[in-house]
Amino acid sequence: MNLSQIELLRVLQETNFSLSKAAEKMHIVQSAVSRQLQLFESELGSPLFERKGKKLIGMTPLGNRIMEEVSTINMAKKNILALASDYLDSNKGIIHIATTHTQAKYFLPKPIRRFREKYPGVRIYMIQASPEQLIDQLHQHKADIAICTEKVDEDSDLVIKHCYEWNHAAVVPLNHPLSVGDISLERLAAFPILTYSFGYTGRSNIESAYKNTSLELDITLAAADTDVIKTYVRLGLGVGIIAGMAYNALTDPDLIARDLSHLIPSSITKIAYLKHNYLPLYSEHFIDELLVAANEFDCDL
Repeated sequence: MNLSQIELLRVLQETNFSLSKAAEKMHIVQSAVSRQLQLFESELGSPLFERKGKKLIGMTPLGNRIMEEVSTINMAKKNILALASDYLDSNKGIIHIATTHTQAKYFLPKPIRRFREKYPGVRIYMIQASPEQLIDQLHQHKADIAICTEKVDEDSDLVIKHCYEWNHAAVVPLNHPLSVGDISLERLAAFPILTYSFGYTGRSNIESAYKNTSLELDITLAAADTDVIKTYVRLGLGVGIIAGMAYNALTDPDLIARDLSHLIPSSITKIAYLKHNYLPLYSEHFIDELLVAANEFDCDL
């Protein structure tokens, strides 16, 4: 058994058990992949993959169990490389941030700008996706840090830090009936609603506000992007329920925002990263910068 064979198992899993793709990724011929796999299984005395002819179609129970150890070894390998790089120069590197459109546009600009002033040698790559995909990005080591509201509490492999608390707002055109008077769940439910897709930006809290009532929201449009929601509010398609931070009186002068903090439970944006993933010093400082910005952001909301 050697590290190349262990790496082969990881690559085979990543390539959906394709011998040809694994060979291409490891820069060796396909026959060498087959030979190394055969030697590994022979040493263990049991097959690791289910086969249909020469094609690998899945993993055996032993193979699945061994892949858990392979994942641990791969994490250790990445940590060793990151630790060595950090030791040589803690002011250079790359941070991969997985986040949603709302966080990327309305929360992250200020902390990223300040971090770049302190660490000009660190490059920042941003991955925008759904909350489920953000967590997958962490587990696949395509992202170092995830910043989002939904889903992260459900994963025990993550370190989770509360970032900031925020509330929803209803946005309507200037002369809309909801632009004046007290806002209630009943008044909201009387209009078509435009809001976030399931799993995005506190949508679960919007649902929970109506859970124990006899009222139903008529959600006629759902989107992941706040700007899309505001566009269709402007077209008169209904009332937008968005993150309060996404409304700006200067850039949205044709809309009025009504606070919904008394109707919809507050949401908490969180910072998450893998428990066993080594974070370079600059990544720790980036998280510190996020938390400082979060305190300022809370005061502004």
